[in-house]
Amino acid sequence: MKKQLIRTVLIILLVNSGFLQAQIRPGYIIGINRSTLEIKSADLTKKPETITGIHFGGALDIPINKNISFQPNLLFTAKGSNFTFDSTEYSLSPIYVEIPVYLVFSTGSDYIRLQLSAGSYVACGVGGYKIVSGGQLQDLRYGSGSEKDLRTFDAGFNFGAGIYFGGFVISVRYEIGLPNLMPSSSPATEMKNKVLGISLSSLFIYQ
Repeated sequence: MKKQLIRTVLIILLVNSGFLQAQIRPGYIIGINRSTLEIKSADLTKKPETITGIHFGGALDIPINKNISFQPNLLFTAKGSNFTFDSTEYSLSPIYVEIPVYLVFSTGSDYIRLQLSAGSYVACGVGGYKIVSGGQLQDLRYGSGSEKDLRTFDAGFNFGAGIYFGGFVISVRYEIGLPNLMPSSSPATEMKNKVLGISLSSLFIYQ
């Protein structure tokens, strides 16, 4: 009886393992960002300028049913903006490790499908640079306090749409940051990430 029970448990585990591996489908993502560090401040003499960065990384597609799936990603992503304060130009270009997660609805045939997605993200600043007065290039400093440039952690919501065709997805997503990224607490100044991303993904064969 014990041997039979052990065999049954092993068979169930193997079957479930194969099922999960068949259902979880990996892919990669690469694309560009059009980003702005939105600032609200009485001292701002010019609106922040949108700059272009890149993002790349990997993703998983975990089907819930034929039309709905869960997609966690792991990305390196470059954001930032240009500013003008008192006729002096500055630039901040942070680089984040970011984990966006999406709930994706798709409809269509096995070859071409329309996707709609919504979700959230968390991100940690890991690098980047700033250009200060005189055009001097310096590394970004993350943390809190007047000697820092940006707070380390960011989070927010995202939504978008895409088209799946023949094993690839072209998608457009908009990302809205929620925390104030100003390193020193000031009720008069807020800084938040806003990003429009366009991606090409090697995503996932529908069956």
